[in-house]
Amino acid sequence: MLCDVCDFKNMEIRAVIKFFFLQGKGLKEIHTILTETLGEHVPWYATVKKWVAQFKLGDFSTCYVPCPGQNKTVTDY
Repeated sequence: MLCDVCDFKNMEIRAVIKFFFLQGKGLKEIHTILTETLGEHVPWYATVKKWVAQFKLGDFSTCYVPCPGQNKTVTDY
């Protein structure tokens, strides 16, 4: 249950970043506002930068989509 809450919180933060981006605020300004509001719970600057870059490319989804790749499980025989 706690992970679901964390994921939802991340989606909310992404939505706020999207809102500020659509208002025309810059990356540094968005991160500063988030820092003032969230304090120690603010996402890293690199995370905000990644989301702003996605919005600039026209991808306005705020949901996390796992990247395809190697499985994380190991099978012993």
